[in-house]
Parts: sequence; C-alpha cells; structure tokens
Amino acid sequence: MSHSPETLWLGVNPSLRHFDQRLCRLLSRQVDIQYWSYQQTQDEPCCLQTALDLLDDYLQRQSQPLNFIGHGLSGAVGLLYARLNPARVRSLTLLSVGSNPAVSWHAHYYALRNRLPCDRQTILMQMANLLFGCRNSSQMSALGKLLEQILDRELTPHSLAAHQSFSPGGVEVPLLVCNGAYDAVIDPNAHSRWQPWLHPGDRLWTCPAGRHFFHYTHAPKISPIILDFWQQTTWPMAGAPLIEIIS
Repeated sequence: MSHSPETLWLGVNPSLRHFDQRLCRLLSRQVDIQYWSYQQTQDEPCCLQTALDLLDDYLQRQSQPLNFIGHGLSGAVGLLYARLNPARVRSLTLLSVGSNPAVSWHAHYYALRNRLPCDRQTILMQMANLLFGCRNSSQMSALGKLLEQILDRELTPHSLAAHQSFSPGGVEVPLLVCNGAYDAVIDPNAHSRWQPWLHPGDRLWTCPAGRHFFHYTHAPKISPIILDFWQQTTWPMAGAPLIEIIS
C-alpha cells in the first residue's frame, strides 16, 4: 500500500514553487507533508477544472482525508475542491486568499492593464513591487519576467478576454485564513470579509508587515500558527521528509 501523507501543499503555478519551499520545509520538520504540483502543458487549455480533476484522482488513492494548504491561486483551488469534496479534506489553510477566490494577483494585473496607459513590462514591474515590496530595478525586472511567464504559460483564472467568477464563501471543514497586513491584493478589508463564513474553531491571522508573499518572507513567524491550528484538528504529528507529487 502506498504511503498516505497527513498534509498536502497545493501548487498550481510551478514558477512560484520557490516561494512555497521555505515554509513547506519548516512544516515538514514536524508533519508528514507532500507537495502536489500541477503543470499545465502549452497545448492544454487553461482550465481550473483540469487541475481539480487531477487533484481528485490523486486524493481518491489516499487512505485518509488530508489537510490542505496553498497560497494564492493554489489555495483557491484547494478552497474550490473542499467545497465539492469536503469528506476528502481534513482542514484547509489558505495563504493570501480572499473569501471570493476569483480575487487574485492575476485579476489585479489585468485591472491595471485596463486602467493604466503603460506598456506590459512597466505594469509587470509595478506588480512585482506591489507583491514583493522590492524597489531595486533589477529585482523588479526579474520578478516581472517571472510573472509574465506565469500569465503566458501557466494556469490562471483570468485573461484580457475573460474573467472567471466564483461564489464567495467558506467551507464545511476547519479553516485557517492567513494574509499579510500590507497585501495589495487581499487587503485588510478583503481579509475581514471572511468573518461571516467562519465556523467555531476557524481562524483568521494577519502577518504584521507581510505582503502578498508573506509566507516566503516571514516563514518562521507563520509556521507555529499553522502547526497550532493543525494540532487543534486532533491528528497525530509525525515528522517526515518532504515528498513531491507531480500530476
């Protein structure tokens, strides 16, 4: 029988995997965690349902419900899946995800493109500054190219032609929602909109000084918050190496 983990970190944009790894490795010292990665091929249509179907294929082979964790769009995929299949999800930890999962940095980028009379690269560099807080021109340029690669080659719910929409709301499973205090995409008002959807035991947490990728810049600060939440879901913790699963 194949090994079944306790926690699954979701990653649907391979180019952003680097920003997940610091926190993921901290957590893996205390819990059995696997990294599930979805990589869209160039000939494949950009469709969230494909990622959801592949995730379901993987989870059907597991012997127990898993704790989900994901950042941004990856967390939104976890949220959508947990709404459809709550019996397969033990708990859900969302990083930089609003109660309306359609609100993402991708949507923010296209809103800027429609509003500002700037070329694409200038807007991408501005996005790099908003998301990461970097002001060095070479760093902004490199991060802008990274964002461009994601928009052109990887899973995204939006485009210039169309924007996907999803119903706002929570889930039946235990929920932890974390964001950065200075997130330009999921700002404090958007974060507080989770309140009506929370059940007893659910938690909201804000990282002081954190931006959209606060889980990368402040990994040691958020790690104990997540571990404490997982402990409250009453499952045994057993440290294990980080294993990657690619679908």
